[in-house]
Amino acid sequence: MRNGIMSAAAVFGWDVGGAHVKVSRVDAAGVVEDVAQWACPLWQGLEHLHRAIDAACTRWPDACDACSRHAVTMTGEMVDLFADREHGVLALVDALAGRLGADTRFFAGAAGWLDAAHGVEQWRAVASANWLATAQLVAAHRHDGVLIDIGSTTTDIVPIVDARVAARGDSDASRLVTGELAYHGVVRTPLCGIAHRIAFRGETASVMNEWFATSADIYRVTGELWPPHDQQASADNGPKTVAASCARLARTIGRDARDATEDEWRAFAHAWRNAQLRAIAASVEQVWEAHPSLAGAPVVGAGCGRFLAAAVAEAHARDYVDFGTFVQTAANAPRDAAEWIATCAPSVAVAWLMAGRGHPQRAA
Repeated sequence: MRNGIMSAAAVFGWDVGGAHVKVSRVDAAGVVEDVAQWACPLWQGLEHLHRAIDAACTRWPDACDACSRHAVTMTGEMVDLFADREHGVLALVDALAGRLGADTRFFAGAAGWLDAAHGVEQWRAVASANWLATAQLVAAHRHDGVLIDIGSTTTDIVPIVDARVAARGDSDASRLVTGELAYHGVVRTPLCGIAHRIAFRGETASVMNEWFATSADIYRVTGELWPPHDQQASADNGPKTVAASCARLARTIGRDARDATEDEWRAFAHAWRNAQLRAIAASVEQVWEAHPSLAGAPVVGAGCGRFLAAAVAEAHARDYVDFGTFVQTAANAPRDAAEWIATCAPSVAVAWLMAGRGHPQRAA
């Protein structure tokens, strides 16, 4: 850990996304000792992944020791740095195993833990499986429920039925059809991808299809985005302040920040929040309709945007359970560990699973 206290047989869980790398350190009993996230714009080059690995090894000097174990899941194979997903998995497996050691294992759901060679051979099972790891941890603690993991870019909606993952989709493509994957997040989503028309001052305006603002602007203005989660550049590479966010929000409907008061722009941000909440809720309702037995089952929230998962639960009169309640934290863990555990749920999940706290399941 950062304070120099190291446990034996540490397990490091890695969730390698296209925009962030999330890493969790757990002890042999699955107790979380530390969690961290680094920005990693992977579409700009693999050197960003190597910088994140360097940062992890600086934070935990034993991370690259031969005695440490590494459990990896990924979604970064999707970025357009790679010709296709297969080449993406190959590149990430090669980079991670090369840096972390030959004993690095890759999460593949029911196929279990794969070494680098088998991870490449079974790349379809390795690709974008992080949601399944998170859901398996939830299923070990909840008999029924719906996991809603809202991150910077995407939302995973996973049904848990009879203590098993009951997802109908097993890939990004199929999960987009079933509603179990919604491409909405609270940091990187362009606002023109949330709604095409939006209310302002009693009128409804069309939204400009330009990358003028992102969802981070909404939640900076509403005050719901925790600053440490705000790791990506703004749409115009400008300041991450309320005033600058108001200016970016104004551009989406052809206006300037000076055209309204800050209170009016705050109301406008809430209009965007409501639009995104409706879009996410539509996918959640699709999942609920497919699983009538989950009527009344709680929502389990994870991710940096789980405040929206709590809002979905409240709107539908469901109980809300935070992902962090399922995970034991070491007494000397950082004070903000609980926040990062929920934010970095897939990295926690793969570390917890490798520590022997759960068993791989099929996706459906």
